[in-house]
Amino acid sequence: MSTLPSTLSSWLRAQPSLIGAAPAWDASVLPDSPLELFRDWIGTAVDAGVPEPHVATLATVDADGIPDARALILKDVDERGWAFAGPRASRKGDQLSAHPAAALSFWWQPLVRAVRVRGRVVEAAADESAADLAARSAAARAGIEPGDWVLWRLVPERIEFWQGSQDRRHIRVVYERDGGAWVRADAAAAGS
Repeated sequence: MSTLPSTLSSWLRAQPSLIGAAPAWDASVLPDSPLELFRDWIGTAVDAGVPEPHVATLATVDADGIPDARALILKDVDERGWAFAGPRASRKGDQLSAHPAAALSFWWQPLVRAVRVRGRVVEAAADESAADLAARSAAARAGIEPGDWVLWRLVPERIEFWQGSQDRRHIRVVYERDGGAWVRADAAAAGS
């Protein structure tokens, strides 16, 4: 039986937040590409021993426009997008078919860092989806019908890098797509 109080408000406010050790980061010296910064950040997470740094929360919307979110594994990141996969017949597949846009959110608590990515979602080529399925264990492939496995790519329009600070002077860097190029947006104007 839980020992939590019947009213959680005070208890929740009393819980520590932004614990961890943020790495030194000079946000005035940034790469032109958010992909390069993401590679650096996820590499730092791996080096720091963050468990499952490739796990993200994917948010989609259903047919009624109601948000839905789930944790999944990032498969790849390159100029084509942020890859993730799953069955076409899943709730995620249905939602992406109806509304091909999504957001990904990474939270690396020990480093007090988060990355948010949002944009449209496209299906990868059938051979890429088949290769992704083939890379899974036999047990993980069981029950998946031929052609039902899909590798999707979130093609970002906006990527935000956030590093928390206990004094609440958080650092936020936002990249937005301008045609084919990335530009850094004014983080204060970009909001959260």
